[in-house]
Amino acid sequence: MRPRTLDEYAGQGHILGPGHLLRRAIEADRVQSLILYGPPGTGKTSLAQIIAEKTRAKFERLSGVESNVADMRRVLQGAANRLQNTGQPTLLFVDEIHRFNKSQQDVLLPDVESGVVKLIGATTHNPFFFVNSPLVSRSQIFELRPLGEDDILGMLQRALRDSDRGLGFLPLDVDPDALAHLARISDGDGRKALNSLEIAALTTQPGPDGRIRIDLGVAEQCIQRKAVVYDGDGDAHYDTISAFIKSMRGSDPDAALYWLAKMIHAGEDPRFITRRLLVHAAEDVGLADPMALVLANAAHHAAEHVGWPEARIPVAEATIYIATAPKSNSVIKAIDAALEDVRSGRTLPVPAHLRDGHYKGAKQLGHGVGYEYAHDHPGHFVAQDYLGEPRKFYEPTDQGTEKKIRERLERWRATAGGGATVEPKSGGGA
Repeated sequence: MRPRTLDEYAGQGHILGPGHLLRRAIEADRVQSLILYGPPGTGKTSLAQIIAEKTRAKFERLSGVESNVADMRRVLQGAANRLQNTGQPTLLFVDEIHRFNKSQQDVLLPDVESGVVKLIGATTHNPFFFVNSPLVSRSQIFELRPLGEDDILGMLQRALRDSDRGLGFLPLDVDPDALAHLARISDGDGRKALNSLEIAALTTQPGPDGRIRIDLGVAEQCIQRKAVVYDGDGDAHYDTISAFIKSMRGSDPDAALYWLAKMIHAGEDPRFITRRLLVHAAEDVGLADPMALVLANAAHHAAEHVGWPEARIPVAEATIYIATAPKSNSVIKAIDAALEDVRSGRTLPVPAHLRDGHYKGAKQLGHGVGYEYAHDHPGHFVAQDYLGEPRKFYEPTDQGTEKKIRERLERWRATAGGGATVEPKSGGGA
């Protein structure tokens, strides 16, 4: 059921809709080197084959999994000879191009750059990370998105009608609910939906009247467990944890729990999640609620000791607590401001009265002389110089517990006489 024309092609209206650049280029046979990037089952290979049908160029295909340098040189040499002898260009499709290592990708570069071949690369990995920069800079990047439920439903219905390439030759009665379930649970993967429909059609026994009936129960059995699109070291990995952190920062526990559930379902390492919880608790909650860091640390230790699935409970508890806690980024702003001051300014010497005075001869050097022990004073506070020059890095907010910290600090700073301020710079961000 692979589409043969753009009219049969499902989805990707954002790049293939009427009037869009890629559609115009395909229809006019003006396709230049491009890289198609997107999750499995979204039509990368199908689109390359449609382009091959529309072009006057010779179509050659390599696989990032199976092809080696010798295969590449053979195809590239043939393309150079063809161009020189007949003037016919070559369109080279490389499936799973991210599987080629840097040296293999470098083999392609001279012929792509000189125009001996026009490259179409297909990859499930972000080409800006997994494809050499020179190839990326010489190619147009088109991102293919997961198919919508309506797109997949149309594909399934077309397969049921097509007697030549599809399942139309079988006496099938398919409940609309069954098709809708396959379209929804396939998670934007057209290949998975078609495969599941085929399994249902070929394994279900006909009834007394000879008809094969596929109801919701059959569809659920054939597609089994939903396979979430999630790669352990690619975009889905980092995009999902980013959404998780930003949902907690935005105080939306429901969204945070959804992204957490997606990572759990996909088998993400629980320690990766809890390490981010630790950072987020300090960076975005901070002293507005110090218990957030305590719970994040507890969840981290629980994940270390018990793992999935039991760790989902303490990790979810910490997630909800952090998402619903008052927020403050004053801690990261304060330490980043202090670090910037150390990097860019004059290094301050330790004032003499704060230096170690516990060794023989320290008093002769004036070390520790004049230091006031805070606990000997009312309120366990004494105003004295702890830095040598006035600095102010920490500015507490009025959120949660930090409001009380702010009140204490303002009182102490007023007693100490204030001083010049070094404004904290913005910091953080997942």
